[in-house]
Amino acid sequence: QREEVIKTEDSNMADEEMEVETPVETSEVAAPTEYNPMTALPEVLKKSLYSDGLRKGLHECAKALDHGTARLCCLAGDCDEQNYVALVKALCNEHDVSLITVPTKEMLGEWCGLCKIDSEGNAKNVVPTSVAVVVDYGEESQALNFLLQYLSSGSAE
Repeated sequence: QREEVIKTEDSNMADEEMEVETPVETSEVAAPTEYNPMTALPEVLKKSLYSDGLRKGLHECAKALDHGTARLCCLAGDCDEQNYVALVKALCNEHDVSLITVPTKEMLGEWCGLCKIDSEGNAKNVVPTSVAVVVDYGEESQALNFLLQYLSSGSAE
């Protein structure tokens, strides 16, 4: 729609064209720069999912942790099987992998892409998952830089 407006204004006056283009450029640049671990983590998980660097579920995650390819581990705080929690924490400690606790299994499942997205952009049919491991972060982003800095500061669990 904006391109059509620019074309019609281009035929009338060149000065108005420049005024229209300036707000478009500033709106594209505007992005959330304030991150906390729970806002940066979904973005990092999505980018790793796109680069095929995300392992979901206990079996895949235990293999990634045991082979030493894991770089970040996410564990659901409401995981009801204590043996899972003990195994994941032990593997993370053994291989020096950072561990982040996510409040719910449903939230972690949604962030890992284990859901359907309806036409309005809402997640439907979310498959809960207790653990997810990042093997490859994918492309670098502000969220990834924040999360790595957060983990290196020792603030994570």
